[in-house]
Amino acid sequence: MSALVLEQKELNEPLERVALERVWKRPPGFIGWITTTHHKDIAIRYIVTAFIFFALAGILAFFMRLQLSFPENNILGPDRYNQFFTVHGMTMMFLFAVPVMEALGLYFVPLMIGTRNVAFPRMNAFGYYTYLAGGILLYVGLFLNIGPDTGWFSYVPLSGPQFSPGKRVDFWAQMITLTEIAALVGAVEIIVTVFKMRAPGMSLNRLPIFVWAQLITAFMIIFAMPAIMLGSGMLAMDRLTHVSTHFFNPAEGGDALLYQHIFWFFGHPEVYIIFIPATGFVSTIIPVFARRKIFGYTALVLSLISIGFIGFGLWVHHMFATPVPELGQSFFTAASMMIAIPSGIQIFCWIATLWGGKPQMQLPLLFVLGFIALFVLGGLTGVILASVSLDLQVHDTFFVVAHFHYVLIGGAVFPLFAAIYYWFPKWTGRLLDKSLGLWHFWLFFIGFNLTFFPMHQLGLKGMPRRIYTYAYDSGWANLNLLATTGAAIMGISIVLFLINVWRSRHSGVNAGPNPWHSPTLEWATESPPPDYNFVYLPTVQSREPLWDEVSPPVVCGLSNRKRESLITTLMEAAPDHRYELPEDSIWPVILALVVGGGISWAIFDPWAVPISALLTFIVLCFWFWRGNEPASLTHHVQSSEDLQLLKSEANKI
Repeated sequence: MSALVLEQKELNEPLERVALERVWKRPPGFIGWITTTHHKDIAIRYIVTAFIFFALAGILAFFMRLQLSFPENNILGPDRYNQFFTVHGMTMMFLFAVPVMEALGLYFVPLMIGTRNVAFPRMNAFGYYTYLAGGILLYVGLFLNIGPDTGWFSYVPLSGPQFSPGKRVDFWAQMITLTEIAALVGAVEIIVTVFKMRAPGMSLNRLPIFVWAQLITAFMIIFAMPAIMLGSGMLAMDRLTHVSTHFFNPAEGGDALLYQHIFWFFGHPEVYIIFIPATGFVSTIIPVFARRKIFGYTALVLSLISIGFIGFGLWVHHMFATPVPELGQSFFTAASMMIAIPSGIQIFCWIATLWGGKPQMQLPLLFVLGFIALFVLGGLTGVILASVSLDLQVHDTFFVVAHFHYVLIGGAVFPLFAAIYYWFPKWTGRLLDKSLGLWHFWLFFIGFNLTFFPMHQLGLKGMPRRIYTYAYDSGWANLNLLATTGAAIMGISIVLFLINVWRSRHSGVNAGPNPWHSPTLEWATESPPPDYNFVYLPTVQSREPLWDEVSPPVVCGLSNRKRESLITTLMEAAPDHRYELPEDSIWPVILALVVGGGISWAIFDPWAVPISALLTFIVLCFWFWRGNEPASLTHHVQSSEDLQLLKSEANKI
């Protein structure tokens, strides 16, 4: 140590880089892959896994469209169709939309705020493995023909023991628990990282809007997700033979309507948990390609906060067909219309930014423009559905299916593709092919509208949701065939996108460190970023540091012998103290196996709960025991001889 201190003045950037690479480098092989706690590794796994589930859900949806393309079709029977639409909805909501949005936050928030990892790296890894366990549990049930079949919301009494015997609904309940544990873990990571690990000078009024969006989403997850975990747990206890509670059984003093209140208190905020990160993508991309700073930064941030608050006051508009008092319905109608105001403010700020700039029509901006068009249409049908009298007419029809797909695909998947085209150079150092990207956009845009716009008409013609066939004389056949054709076009566009990703990852055009000339800190390091993110942590003096600051000062003095980062104050991001991050660890994997196995086992035996709780306590004892990681997982600089070796390696750089 003393030798290192004496020689410290001789350290230069190449030498510091080599030292940091030794400390932050993952061990080789499978052990290194499974024990990594780097936020970028975990986030990429979330993203890849989420897109695998997205593809599986898309395949299920295409089979459903094939079944409905002609009257009295027999490609799928009623039982299999019920499983397919239930697993499709669960996958899109719990295994794709929320995880992929949170994953982009886990990847880019530390880079955007200028730190080296998330606050709790091992917990982050644990969250991913519990998410994976939940997804595997759901699809194991589907492949064994015991998949959930009561819709992604599993309303009681249909999902209760009287009308759904067997274990299908129990797979739904336990999958919910596992995936929401992962969501809560990610939310805690983002909140603590943003509040305590920002670069010096990055006060709250200098946060990138993307970071604001992720922060607000994380708080929404903290308040919303426990509700669905509570509801699914109560349903599981109602169903378990050896427990047999009656929370939702009116014959024994329970309340079936209580379940809907619990579910939708989570369910409607989840729409904004998906949508708010998407608006963060849009607010990040538009200034870059408009070549000017964002218009209305304060208004955009306040709009996001408003959506976060109002989003918790809308849930009853999913229940207008239930015996809710009419006075109560009027309040939720007002709130459902009120939330359009902050959304409209955001759209006006985006348009003003484009109007006052010099837009460059690149692929990310093209997807953003597609998002604005589709989301406005989806928002308009949402305001229509806020009317109690009209909602009663189209409730549980394909009009509602069309509305929420315009909101969730138009309002979330289009911005997601924009973000992928924008940040792909940061992940890989290469650009996605523009011609394939244009084919992807136009086929996806046209196919989407061909698929879902006719569903508005089908709903107005009276076609109900969740039916597996219909009669020849219903008048629905032509519109259903058109929707199936659109779904096929969407599928082709996704295949082109995957080909583009695969080809560009290996042979795309080299992007350089900042191909879009973006203003935020993730582009201040090389592409792809090193394991330690920054050689020297940056400082910030404005909202657009790469546009406004030529040679900003950097943070020196952090150790290159251990994984160390800087903790800053909450409001002004003034340096407070150093924080040693834990090394890579096997314990997150072991804990996820115990938790995932225990929750899955509880489908069949309630004794799984206390047994898995005991095992969890034991694993956590090892988790928190200092010094339990093998020395081979770390590479430290320990002597002057090591320093000379580092110098020789640095000279090569």
